[in-house]
Amino acid sequence: MRPTVILLSYNSVDTLGATLTRAREVSDEIFVIDSFSSDDTIALAESFGATVVQHVFENYGAQRNWGIDHLPISRKWQLHLDADEVMDDELVAAIQALPDEPEHSGYFVPRYVKFLGRVMRHGGMSPTWHLRLFRTGIGRCEDRKYDQHYLISSGTSGQLPGVMIDDIAMSLSEWTARHNRWADGEVAEMDAAETGHAAAGRLVADAKGNPAQRKRALRQKYNNLPLFVRPFALFGYRYFFKMGFLDGTEGFIFWVLQTFWFRFLIDAKIWEKRNRS
Repeated sequence: MRPTVILLSYNSVDTLGATLTRAREVSDEIFVIDSFSSDDTIALAESFGATVVQHVFENYGAQRNWGIDHLPISRKWQLHLDADEVMDDELVAAIQALPDEPEHSGYFVPRYVKFLGRVMRHGGMSPTWHLRLFRTGIGRCEDRKYDQHYLISSGTSGQLPGVMIDDIAMSLSEWTARHNRWADGEVAEMDAAETGHAAAGRLVADAKGNPAQRKRALRQKYNNLPLFVRPFALFGYRYFFKMGFLDGTEGFIFWVLQTFWFRFLIDAKIWEKRNRS
């Protein structure tokens, strides 16, 4: 199998080189959808032989689907990555070993987060599974403002060995600023779900389904907990019960910010919106 590789980028010069180095091992057709970077991202991508297309960024789901709909994809399979996601040797070998007509129509890839230079290996998020490799013509990304997953319209899905590392190389200032924007997106998604205005084509939560469906089912259980109680409960679950403390100081910073602060911020924004009216 030699899939078309599609990457999203924006000021990604610090991580894109490592991502493209691995991507070239599985394909010679690579597209980079750039959101008008102001650094050397475009020049770096072109130096690796990638075709760069610029498109205004709305949200991750819209950007990914724009690529699916508009890029001149010539291969029967597509592999979707972010500019900071680096495949390891085992995952590269697993993709290379797939036949042109494999058993499944899509494949989930395990992803670990690398934060402040350390790979997070505990806390119940290590790894998370993402459907990133699928047959051309049957895959799309959810129309969500945050936490989007790919869906396939036909066939079955499998899981690949190896991992990809999401290398968060940005500063804490940029990382928290992005989470503030993502909190707004999550609040909008919750409002749409409560009012029945959620977009079609969403991942169906299923505690017995594929990895993404199981994750969404757990998220629904979390959303049913009381405001301001659930961030404390989630932090305790991830940091203590799932032993996130084993990830050291970097893990402590990550779990406090990503699990407690981010989720508390979402609840605060929900409370603010309800009381403002």
